Amino acid sequence: MTYCVAIKLNAGLVFLSDSRTNAGLDQISTFRKMIVYEKPDDRFMVLLSAGNLSISQSVREILQVEKLKDHDEDEGITIWNAKSMFDAARVLGSAIRHVYERDAAALKLAGVDFNVSLIFGGQIKGEGMRLFQVYSAGNFIEATPETPYFQVGESKYGKPVLDRVITPQTPLDEAAKCALVSMDSTLKSNLSVGLPLDMVVYEVNKFQTDKVVCIDEHNPYFKMMHNNWGAKLREVFDSIEDPMWNGEHTSVPLMQPASRNQALKKISSPLEKLI
Repeated sequence: MTYCVAIKLNAGLVFLSDSRTNAGLDQISTFRKMIVYEKPDDRFMVLLSAGNLSISQSVREILQVEKLKDHDEDEGITIWNAKSMFDAARVLGSAIRHVYERDAAALKLAGVDFNVSLIFGGQIKGEGMRLFQVYSAGNFIEATPETPYFQVGESKYGKPVLDRVITPQTPLDEAAKCALVSMDSTLKSNLSVGLPLDMVVYEVNKFQTDKVVCIDEHNPYFKMMHNNWGAKLREVFDSIEDPMWNGEHTSVPLMQPASRNQALKKISSPLEKLI
């Protein structure tokens, strides 16, 4: 299992991935799940991967040489000459199908599903930034203002904070902080996601970035954020009053005795019919 998240904002893009992979409780390893494709002043692209490690690594290797031809006489589209991120995503889909055609039958015989999930985003000169989630069949969807982020892997623990904070107007540094909180929540709740983390923050129209960081357990910012987030959550939790069952003081009661009895009656009535 893994967790990767990418966020598309008006100001740029944020990418974050963990690096844990496991084939059982006693076989845990570290593999990078992020790769950056960069041609300064022309294009900047990032690929995040989750799912079967051998499949995702094969896709990453083939992607660098894959050519997509709509017609036999075409020169072929690659991620390095694609005129748009949409065409680059099509090349990625073609690379996935290439690996499927080569390996899927053998994997099936071995009892292994063809399972890979990818996030692919960036900017090619001449158009705006784009962000895609790509599936095992090679098809994909694109991020929108209403859905400005994608997650792959163990996504449920880190989703609530993203939903509460992220909008297209969110500043880049705030979005990076939110992504790290999302990852920290996942690390806390799922042992199959682990450090170190890889993070890239890309500013719109730059076609390169110097904000590329590997975060381990010694990173001072991540340690501070982890401790503060846990402490502040506890403070907020403690500041909310406990439920008042009978309307004590001026607090809003959770349930009055009469409504409680009615609720119990509703719950027990089907059982009464069975007795």
